[in-house]
Amino acid sequence: MKKTIVCAVLGLLGSVAMAAGQGTAAEARAMLEKAVTAISADKPSALGQMTRGEAGFKDRDLYPFCGGPDGNFTAHPSLNGKSMKGLVDKAGEPVGEKLYAAAKEGSISEVGYMWPRPGSTEPVQKVSFVTRVGDQVCAVGYYK
Repeated sequence: MKKTIVCAVLGLLGSVAMAAGQGTAAEARAMLEKAVTAISADKPSALGQMTRGEAGFKDRDLYPFCGGPDGNFTAHPSLNGKSMKGLVDKAGEPVGEKLYAAAKEGSISEVGYMWPRPGSTEPVQKVSFVTRVGDQVCAVGYYK
């Protein structure tokens, strides 16, 4: 009996530790709202901070990313200048096109796709909250 309880507690602690290492849907949405505010105030500065993960724009596996009217990333930790609109997920779905299509000024939409967690190659379900801020399509994704 004691062994079963210990195993159950250790399993629960492992799940809590895993969850603490990844961002939640609410945290991703809040970060996107923060990004919208920052871009509205000073777009060049905000895009730079997002790319560098400064000013609270990097939290565990959460970070904002944006694309400009030409379809290229304007803020991303490693893909700046590359095509955001042409991005395809690990299941072959055109996630970049879906993000651009879903982005509407003044509202936040969700786009689901398959993407590996940082440090992994195995794709899992990821959901990005996405919106449009002026000429920018911006999103923050979290893993389910």
